[in-house]
Amino acid sequence: MKRARYCSKWVRARPAWTATPAWSATLIGAAALAGCGFRLAGSEPLPAVLARPYLELKDPYTDFSREFERQLKSTGAKLQPVREGSTATIEVTKDLVKQSTLAVSSLNIPTEYELTYTVTFAVHGANKEILAPQTINLLKDYSFEENALLAKEHEADILRVQMARDLASIAMHRLVNLKSAPQ
Repeated sequence: MKRARYCSKWVRARPAWTATPAWSATLIGAAALAGCGFRLAGSEPLPAVLARPYLELKDPYTDFSREFERQLKSTGAKLQPVREGSTATIEVTKDLVKQSTLAVSSLNIPTEYELTYTVTFAVHGANKEILAPQTINLLKDYSFEENALLAKEHEADILRVQMARDLASIAMHRLVNLKSAPQ
């Protein structure tokens, strides 16, 4: 019984990047989006006045502070360790999370809480105010069950981190829109 032999001269291996219809459509779509000025959310460049900012934080270890610093760095800002030599100062004067009770059971046990995350920041240039103090706050509520105490505490932590991420994104959006501000 003869075995079929593999003939390599008839079969050519094609590289993965060769033009298939799906690959071609992806390239054409990407080129069209790039040509019309499309950018992913959060990828807007900061104004030149914020190229080398000094970030003055009330508490550098809060969820907002860490996320805001991360987002500033991701846009290309070179954070300065000292105020001297910086192009501007971003001052975060308020970074506060407050939890309040919304509802209680008939046994006077809380059944629903509200988280309020408030941030206030301003931007100062060498000798002028570039952005007046901006206060942003977000509210989220969540239910509470005494039987699921650990899970509900974890839910509150997740909500707080997400709220900090959303607040940092809002603050970044306001900083990106400083393009019309005098520099």
